[in-house]
Amino acid sequence: MILKSTKVENLQVHIFKTREDMGAAAAKEAADYINRIIEEKGTANVVFAAAPSQNELLANLLKTNVDWSKVRGFHQDEYIGIDESEPAGFGNFLRRAIFDKVQFKELYFLHCREDQVEAKLSEYAELLKKYPADLIFLGIGENGHLAFNDPGVADFNDPKVVKVVELDDVCRQQQVNDGCFPNIDAVPKRAMTLTMSFIMSVPKAICVVPTERKANIIYRTLNDPISVDCPSTILRKHSNASLYLDENSGQKVL
Repeated sequence: MILKSTKVENLQVHIFKTREDMGAAAAKEAADYINRIIEEKGTANVVFAAAPSQNELLANLLKTNVDWSKVRGFHQDEYIGIDESEPAGFGNFLRRAIFDKVQFKELYFLHCREDQVEAKLSEYAELLKKYPADLIFLGIGENGHLAFNDPGVADFNDPKVVKVVELDDVCRQQQVNDGCFPNIDAVPKRAMTLTMSFIMSVPKAICVVPTERKANIIYRTLNDPISVDCPSTILRKHSNASLYLDENSGQKVL
């Protein structure tokens, strides 16, 4: 059940009673958009977010009629210094949630050895130049980050497509809160991430943000001045973005 739909500057905001309703609605919009891109271009290039916040979206996407064999899948960030088999790795999260469940045209991952990071950044940037993203899925961190663009490293005019960042403690603690790591000391301190300028360049963004822990940052996203102090505020300037919330995350803006 939808509780509220509104528009904040350019940003469409939809608040649902439950996480399941939120995920199903976001998946329907996404599937309709992907299918339209496939009809127009033959293939679609989609960037996925990897976090528990995306569970309902991804599960519902698997129920749609998207021809995944015509979709190239990318993901938007990855830790540096984790083992390839680490379950908390974002590529591995997406394998479990969707990538291994349907047949994609192609899949591209960010994970690499620490001594390969610079080469991986260059390779990934070239891939995204060759296959420009049509759609990006996003979450919003408790500190307002999009991908791993924490307040201390976010740059709305970043000249890079993908870069190395130092993760702040709020971001790292969120990974513990999400159940991905046992404690903050286990969370890597560095990561690769798509940049804010890249995110804003993607023609369509669908952002899915449930849970009460996100209520404060959702209020800030929709009400704070647009600033890298709360990077998610820039979504209000995106040309075609939708924000999907459940009642818990949207409680302060209902």
